Amino acid sequence: MLSAVVKLCCGISYAHLRSMAGLQRTALAVIGQEITHLQRFRQIQRQTRTLPEFTCIETSPVLLKSDQQSLVQQGQEAMREALRVLEQKEGWKVETVESDGDVISSKAVAGARRVFRLEAILEAGVEELYDLLFLKVEEMHRWNPSVQQVKVLKHLGPGTIITHEVSAPTAGNLIGQRDFLSVRHSCKHDSSLYLSGTAIQLESFPPQAGFVRAEDGPTCIIIRPLGEEKRRSHLTWLLNMDVKGWLPKSIVNQALPRAQLDFTRHVRRRLTAGRTPR
Repeated sequence: MLSAVVKLCCGISYAHLRSMAGLQRTALAVIGQEITHLQRFRQIQRQTRTLPEFTCIETSPVLLKSDQQSLVQQGQEAMREALRVLEQKEGWKVETVESDGDVISSKAVAGARRVFRLEAILEAGVEELYDLLFLKVEEMHRWNPSVQQVKVLKHLGPGTIITHEVSAPTAGNLIGQRDFLSVRHSCKHDSSLYLSGTAIQLESFPPQAGFVRAEDGPTCIIIRPLGEEKRRSHLTWLLNMDVKGWLPKSIVNQALPRAQLDFTRHVRRRLTAGRTPR
């Protein structure tokens, strides 16, 4: 977008082009749109400048076996690691700024892999999004065509679950169909919600025939109320994924941010459909 602005500005600087009113109007329109995008991006930067340090405390503690407790700790540690990445101010590169205000940035991490940070504003409260993204995660395939199935294999207390997810064989998917075995952890702090996830291995649930098992995490979604507006939320999503297989990094680095934008589009459609009178 910035390159287009530069070209248009250079064009109207020539005397023989200054009389072309259409070009001038186009340039002004593009510049105005770019300024709006930059203002939205700066607003998001201010909102995500600081992240809290905290320890999740289960509201209803339950007795767990040692191996189950270890899984809960993996989920909690995944959240702490993801938050540490989000707190780092250096190294982030803006990948795209969408017309609806969604912003995706990326950062190189250990192993030369890139992680992607999505910032978006959603027309829903924190509790509604918690219900949609965590409590009813098994229903995700109903509104997200990128997902074929999410199955909760085990509940480990009120805030931690073990899930098996299978991506859908959608047309145009550069990465291809994958399955994931993950521990997902949720935590509420003040008025915000934190959802984390990371890949795990279980002898009782080995990789499934016909799928490449990808590894997700540590990843994190942060949902915060937007000021005093209870029906709007600010969402931050750190996507950190090793898709496995023999895929060029260039293809992976194109597909992952696109998957984030597709996800927010499906979430918005689901929220709108849920409020439409039947």
